[in-house]
Amino acid sequence: MKYVSGPYFEPDFDPVLDRLGTPGVVVDNETREDCSLVKVDSVNRDGVLLEMVQLLTDLDLVIYKSYISSDGGWLMDVFHVTDQIGRKLTDPSLPGFIQRALLPFQRSGSPKFTTCLGNVVGPGGPDVSDCASLEFTVHDRPGLLSSITQVLVDQGCHVASGQAWTHNGRAAGVLYVTTTGADTAAAPLHPSRWARIERLVNAVVDARENLSGERRWVCMSAPVRGRVHTERRMHQLMHDDRDYESGPAPTPVDEEHFCMGDRAATAARSAHRTQTRVTIDNWEERGYAIVKMTSRDRPKLLFDTVCALTDMHYVVFHATVGAQGPLAIQEYYIRHKDGRTVDSDAERQKVSRCLVAAVERRASHGVRVEVRAPDRSGLLSDFTRMLREHGLSLLRVEIKRQKEEAIGTFFLVTDTGGEVRPEALCAVRTRVAEMGISLDVAKGAPGWPPVKKTRAPAASLADQERPRSSLGSLLWSHLGKLSNNFGLIRS
Repeated sequence: MKYVSGPYFEPDFDPVLDRLGTPGVVVDNETREDCSLVKVDSVNRDGVLLEMVQLLTDLDLVIYKSYISSDGGWLMDVFHVTDQIGRKLTDPSLPGFIQRALLPFQRSGSPKFTTCLGNVVGPGGPDVSDCASLEFTVHDRPGLLSSITQVLVDQGCHVASGQAWTHNGRAAGVLYVTTTGADTAAAPLHPSRWARIERLVNAVVDARENLSGERRWVCMSAPVRGRVHTERRMHQLMHDDRDYESGPAPTPVDEEHFCMGDRAATAARSAHRTQTRVTIDNWEERGYAIVKMTSRDRPKLLFDTVCALTDMHYVVFHATVGAQGPLAIQEYYIRHKDGRTVDSDAERQKVSRCLVAAVERRASHGVRVEVRAPDRSGLLSDFTRMLREHGLSLLRVEIKRQKEEAIGTFFLVTDTGGEVRPEALCAVRTRVAEMGISLDVAKGAPGWPPVKKTRAPAASLADQERPRSSLGSLLWSHLGKLSNNFGLIRS
């Protein structure tokens, strides 16, 4: 039996005073055979689009396609999604959870939601409020994470969860730290030790630094509620570290991919390269900057792009996002918060570089291995030291705790940046087995590529104000149809 939920509203809310500030959330399983439609309409406020995309990502949902419109102070979004296993969304509590998560004053004490992968998520993401946070940005080099985590072990600290990324020769990380003893459970780190740990990590980074004047940053911060989402914080750290400055200027998009119907599909199928490309134009009649992007389709792509635009203080008014096979096609109509478009060539270059960097930071390179072990103090330090002894380096790391088990995802290359040979992986697997760690080589992300990809939007529109056809024309031709599908708000 197919499930279609109606708009959910918290019964304790006054239906007159709170109605306009409460998002309407609908999960529609009838319209499409291959996915669910998550439809949200709400009063538009600063950052709500990023919160929505972030929430769907935290719920381990795959977003295949989306239509976004937020002009006139009202936001109406449609997301085509499945879970990571390719199934539709049938949990009747999901609309209510999404709605509460989008209300800032309702997040405290809100219930948790268990995703299809077994991850427990609260509004705003996993709860790390009882952990101190160690953040760093530094020149990337072999053994960096091993050296940092060894300092933490020496200081009686345990890494409960965290992430580390590398891009363009730079490395950034956010590690959530508690203190543990031989006979005690995890506990918050005492404030008197934060400054000492920060100094020691700085000393380790400085001792291994071979480039004079190379920029670096290390910061230990107290446990706090309402932290910035970890993955958004990772983007902020790398952006502040100016990782986007390296490399050649971004390549413009192939306009064939933004045509309608079969012409776009043919162009996408014939595209042998999946390099990330960006073109930015101004639509002066409407006062928008138009951002077009093509890249390899992958999980969390929409989140990474919207995160970059939000942190550069650009507002997304309209957008269409879809895919043709492995090629993701995104188009955004944006303005800066101060009302400007992307006016100068220098600004256009910077925005293009930042968007390419946001996509490429999480692009999958190297061998992906999944690691599981009973959680214990020093586990991450032991594992990364063993990788270092086998001549392997880390491109990207994500670690978390699930019940009493530590789970990690590691992307590996050799110390020289080469491909990891199968015999090296076998040697690593044998060593970690002696440490009580199971290691599996992942063939790809769970549920990715999607079980059944829907085609990119295809339609035609004679737009007299704007001579070229693009994905954006879907927005203008179908906005009324999309709006009618949301359903009326009822008290």
